[in-house]
Formats: sequence, C-alpha cells, structure tokens
Amino acid sequence: MNRLSLALAVVVAAGLAGCTGGASDTVAADAPTTGGSARGDFGPPQGEPIHAVLTSPPHVPPPVGRDHPAKVVVELEVVEKEMPISEGVTYTFWTFGGTVPGSFIRVRQGDTVEFHLKNAPDSKMPHNIDLHGVTGPGGGAASSFTAPGHESQFTFKALNQGIYVYHCATAPVGMHVANGMYGLILVEPPEGLPKVDHEYYVMQGDFYTTGKYREKGLQPFDMEKAIDENPTYVLFNGAEGALTGDRSLPAKTGETVRLFVGNGGPNLVSSFHVIGEIFDRVQPEGGTHPQENVQTTLIPAGGAAIVEFHLEVPGSYVMVDHSIFRAFNKGALAILKVDGAENKAIYSGKEVDSVYLGDRAEPNLKAVSTAAKAHAAGTLTRDEQIAAGKQLFTGTCSVCHQANGEGLKGVFPPLAGSDYIAQDPRRIVKTILHGLSGKVTVNGTDYNSVMPPMNQLTDDEVANIATFVLNSWGNPGGLATKDEAAAARAENPNAKQAEH
Repeated sequence: MNRLSLALAVVVAAGLAGCTGGASDTVAADAPTTGGSARGDFGPPQGEPIHAVLTSPPHVPPPVGRDHPAKVVVELEVVEKEMPISEGVTYTFWTFGGTVPGSFIRVRQGDTVEFHLKNAPDSKMPHNIDLHGVTGPGGGAASSFTAPGHESQFTFKALNQGIYVYHCATAPVGMHVANGMYGLILVEPPEGLPKVDHEYYVMQGDFYTTGKYREKGLQPFDMEKAIDENPTYVLFNGAEGALTGDRSLPAKTGETVRLFVGNGGPNLVSSFHVIGEIFDRVQPEGGTHPQENVQTTLIPAGGAAIVEFHLEVPGSYVMVDHSIFRAFNKGALAILKVDGAENKAIYSGKEVDSVYLGDRAEPNLKAVSTAAKAHAAGTLTRDEQIAAGKQLFTGTCSVCHQANGEGLKGVFPPLAGSDYIAQDPRRIVKTILHGLSGKVTVNGTDYNSVMPPMNQLTDDEVANIATFVLNSWGNPGGLATKDEAAAARAENPNAKQAEH
C-alpha cells in the first residue's frame, strides 16, 4: 500500500470511528434531563397553605410526601447572639433561626413559597436573604431588606429541583456571611428522593477572629483577616466540636446515610471527605446528575452537594475538609459514629481514634473551658490546670509521646519519669513553644529526632499542658503559668517549624 492509499484508509477509518462515537455521543446528549426552570412550573398551588417544618442542624425536615404543588409558608427569624465557637471561646454570631448554619428548609419543585423574614427587635443590624433556589433578582435579597424589629415578605415559585445555599446579602455581604448567616434549602424533585435510613445537615464555614485559634474569651470579627482570606477557624455547623463526642452523628451498620453538605464560605472551597468511607453517590454542586464511587468532593463557597453511602463496618468515621490543616488545626472535623457488629471479611483492624482524632476523641473539652473561666476569675487551681492540660495533651503530644508518657523507644523520648525535665522543670514551657531538634539524652538514652515548635498553642494552653506533664508519671510536680509561657514566647516570637 503506497502512502496515499494508506492516508486515505486512515481517514476513512477515522470517519467510521467518528460516526460510531457520534452515535454514542448523541445518546449521551439525549439522556433525560429535568428541563430546568422551563419545566419546573406545575401549575397553581393546590389545597390549603402549608407551614414549612424548619429544623436546626444537623437535623433535616421529613420528606415532603406530596404529588402536587402547594403554597408553603416559611417563617424565618434573624437572631444575633453570642455562642461558643470553641471551648472557652465565644463569638457574636448573626443567625437565621438562632443556629449556624440556619434552619433547614424543605419544599417540592413547583411549590409557591411565601417567605416571611423577621429581624429580632434586639438586633443591631438590618439583614436580608438571598436564596440560591429563587428565580428572580437578588434571589429575594432586594425584596427582603429588614430592619431590626421588622418583618418582610415576598413570594417565589421553586422552579428548579436541587439543594441550594441561602445567605444574607446586606452590605458588607462578606461580613454578614462570615458571621454565620447561611443555610440550605432543599427543593425536592416531584417524585421525591429515594428513601434512606438517615439524612443529616452539615455545613462548612470559615470564621475570622481577632484572637488566634482557641484564644479564650469573646472574640470579635476581624475584617482584615477576612479580606486576606486567612481564617482563624474552619468549622462544620458553626462551632469546633459541634459534631463530635456526644454530638456525633449516629448510624448503624447496614444503613444508608444521606448528607446534605453546604459551604457557606465566605471564602474557602471545601474538599469534603469522610475518612474510611467512599461516597456511593454524589450530586456535585447540588446538581441533578450524580457521580458514583467518589473519594472527595469539591464544594464551592456558596455551593452544596448531596452525598450518600452505605455502612458496612462499625466505628468512628471522621468527616473533614481534606485541606487537612483546616481539619486538625482550625476545627473542620466531625464524626459519624456507627454502631453494629464487626465484619472482619470487609475490614480487620482496631480503632485508633484516641490518637488520630486528638483532643476531639474526647466527648468534649469541658475541662479546658472550666480552666479558662477559672483563670479569668482569678481562681484557677492546679487540679483544673492538670485536667485541662490532660485533654490538650491528647491532641497535641500523645501521638509521639504516647498517652502514658512513655514515648517511642529509640524514636521519641519519654516524658514519664524524665530526668531531662527533673533537671530543669522550667525548660518544658520553652520546649513546647520553641521545639527541640538534634541529640538529647533522656534517662541515659540518646535520642536524635525533631519536635516542632507548638507555637500555635495559646499561652494558657502551653501552661496547662506543662502543668499536666510536670504532675504526671513520677515527674517533680509544680505549676506553669500563662505569664511564664508569654515570656518564653517573647524570647523567640517568630519561631519557625523545625526542619527534618
């Protein structure tokens, strides 16, 4: 075959392949679609008006269970209130319905929604609402500007099925959103969603405080950090530990869980992941067509997703933003607690939650909060410091030094009965803050590893951990103070992470 004939053969073959591929592509292009808003109007509402059932996170209202459109009345109140953002730390949140995220709203495609927005009389600011599930200018924002002590009303038809974010859009918009003014509205398809065993409401947000992470007391909003997109906290459901310990989400083996996962932002994109599970089904960005067998799904700021998975093995499943420092150093961590019989054919192994989850393996951090309040009142005792330090040690130090202080032989030196500490008890505070690198001899054994500086800890946390260590495992005892930690920090305020 000469070159010309060969070239023609290639062209013909490519054309035939293109025809075959084209037929396949046509089938894909012609796959059923919802038709969007053009097909979302199912006529006028039928029957008597229905008052929407609104739920606080992590709960979700029951399925609509109707085969016709209705007039649904939604009444939502804006409340400005001080609430915990972490143990011993409070923040003045602006909320829809008194919670962060705001109340979950559930309607059916084609419903006519009469929306009432109320602003509590003691609010300091005017507010409005932009629902991403609304077809109309501003998503309702222009029709819902509401001064304190007033109520606004507007009506819209839910033309597009899906899961949608709502948020405040009053200037400065970023500040209102950053203070917790967001939530989710689900517009069910006409046939409803497939039945599952559990539906939960989880929403991520980034928060910007003047104080550093876990710095105690009431923390104001920091506009400069927000503009720089440098959050102090990245959280699920508005508070560190909101979905951990005794507030973990419950389920059982053999069940299917559906999570409505939103991202209020205002700035960060979420890389949502459940450690130890694979999403059987994901509706990315809240859209209609699902993906299957997904490990981690991106959720944009102002977006949402529906994820579903079946549970085969019991244990604690950790939900995180897989931009991983956000999970373990800014708070974006939640737990799904699954009970049931072991299934060794699927998974054989032991749980290591106490190490992997750090201090969030504890039911709560009440001892930390108690110590912070006592310090503020000038009544802090050694026992309170030890209790708080023990909980903080679990998340900060126990991975290397072990819960019993024994360390790892030949790798990490022991803290239990440590002659290194006994020789100079004051050095422990400096070691926590500045780290330790290179050869050190402890109890007659040489170690040559790296302890990075833990300068992300606040001064009172450093003092509490040091006091716990000093009074544990046969160490000499004594107290470390917040002032002592502050002085040690001042010696090297720009301490960098030790290099491996």
